[in-house]
Amino acid sequence: MKAELTFTIKQAADTIGISEDTIRYYEKIALLPRADRKANGHRVYRQRDIDTIRLISCMKKTGMSLEEIRPFLAVSADADPAEYPELVDSLRNHRENIVSQIASLQQVVDFIDMKLEEGRYRRDCSVESRNEYSEITMGEPQLKPVSPAERGYFSAPAKAGKSSASAR
Repeated sequence: MKAELTFTIKQAADTIGISEDTIRYYEKIALLPRADRKANGHRVYRQRDIDTIRLISCMKKTGMSLEEIRPFLAVSADADPAEYPELVDSLRNHRENIVSQIASLQQVVDFIDMKLEEGRYRRDCSVESRNEYSEITMGEPQLKPVSPAERGYFSAPAKAGKSSASAR
């Protein structure tokens, strides 16, 4: 019979990329079951514990609170999602929020790209350099349109920001 692989708290934390204190906290608030202990009192984690901590960490990265995560931990990994319609609805809503955030962040990236592009043209306004740049970027994706409100965001001189910065 093969012995089950176990991990120290340090190994578990390093494997998942979180702190040991975070793991202890998850135990303290009963998000994780109390870890088994060695004779010397050190915590022992098994692969199922690592998987649970990894799930918590993943869900936290999506912006879910620990209390929102809690119900998902009560469901076994091989359970039929149809048996938990409220959790499925919760995940769908959460997914929609994340997709919306991604779209919003993409608009910010597009805006920054536009501003960087504008800056290139302002430094060297010659038609030749624009044509050369166009030839270089032919295979790159085109920037998405930016609304006039977004375009004007940085267009006005930022006098208030400059005066407070020079006062320092």
